[in-house]
Amino acid sequence: MSTSTAPASTAMTAGQQPSHVMRTFVRLCWLLLGALFIFSGLVKLNDPVGTAYKLEEYFEVFAVDFASFFLSFKSMARTLSIALSSLEVILGVALLLRWEMRFTMRALLALLVFFGFLTFYSAAFNKVTDCGCFGDFIKLTPWTSFFKDVFLLGLWAVVFFNQRYLRRVFAKGTVGTMYITFAGAVAVGIGVYALGHMPYFDFLPYKVGNDIGALMKPSAQLRYKYIMEKNGTTQEFEEYPTDTLWKFKEMVPLNPEAGPKITDFKVWGAGQEDVTQDVLKGNKLLLIVQGVDKADRDRFAAINQLLTSIDSSKKSIEPMIITSSSPREFDVFRHEVNLAGKYYFADATVLKSMIRSNPGFLLLKDGVVKGKYHYHDIPTRATLEEDL
Repeated sequence: MSTSTAPASTAMTAGQQPSHVMRTFVRLCWLLLGALFIFSGLVKLNDPVGTAYKLEEYFEVFAVDFASFFLSFKSMARTLSIALSSLEVILGVALLLRWEMRFTMRALLALLVFFGFLTFYSAAFNKVTDCGCFGDFIKLTPWTSFFKDVFLLGLWAVVFFNQRYLRRVFAKGTVGTMYITFAGAVAVGIGVYALGHMPYFDFLPYKVGNDIGALMKPSAQLRYKYIMEKNGTTQEFEEYPTDTLWKFKEMVPLNPEAGPKITDFKVWGAGQEDVTQDVLKGNKLLLIVQGVDKADRDRFAAINQLLTSIDSSKKSIEPMIITSSSPREFDVFRHEVNLAGKYYFADATVLKSMIRSNPGFLLLKDGVVKGKYHYHDIPTRATLEEDL
């Protein structure tokens, strides 16, 4: 009896072991897939304006490559930004709760295929160099973004074809619906608040505390390697070869992380004079009007009041108005909103990176960002003096 029982027990244990390993693997994939969707959605909701800029970039590309009607979506970019980002969070929560798994898995697949198409198209045709998958928190190259989506599809496949290991539902029926509704409300609320104020976490080069002037310079001496060719042979050199038979092909930085973090910041006056260094000296309050066509005009009564009040500031705060609009457009605009003061010009992309508000304020002390203010949160003179 004992000799026949032992082999049976051993066989059962051996049979259970692969099942236990598979169950653990599937649950890890399930947890990772749900967590990554929630993380991705929350990072985008942190800066819905930045996500909207990325959507606008895709719409412009698709309008040229496919059909012009994609341009009509640009006006809805901010709404779509919050909607798509919130959907990622909702589906991630639904997956972790194992709520309505059939519907949730199909919705996740649709979203993954959609994102996979975008990232592949960007990578294969070099259309959008940064998909914005994780906002400005994690910058990914187009091909890295695509392979990230392939990895997520792999996680999805593991979970989808092994749902027998995920039988327990953590929230079902009315309770499950309430949880999902609450998750959706929180996600939308996070995005709407960030849209009407400022990102909760600023990952851009112009965040509070950064020294713009310092970031315009290399943090260390840049080193390069030179890719040269001679007689069909390619070779790398750390110093430029003196042999003139070598033909130059490419120069590759060896320490790109030491390069300037800000490369395009430039401000100029009406006569094209460069005033960039003037901006980075002393206490400056920059009123940034990214473009007059989309600037909120209702806030200029309070803005004008602030600009008038800082004339008597003990901190000697100098206001500077900076826009990307043409001189003619801005001259008409400033008369419409009674905006007095000398104005300057900068690239539209730079101004969008500086602040996610149109109009908005940047407070600088010798080029160091001391404060950023949305037009919904216009500071007082006392606030500016305190921040300095």
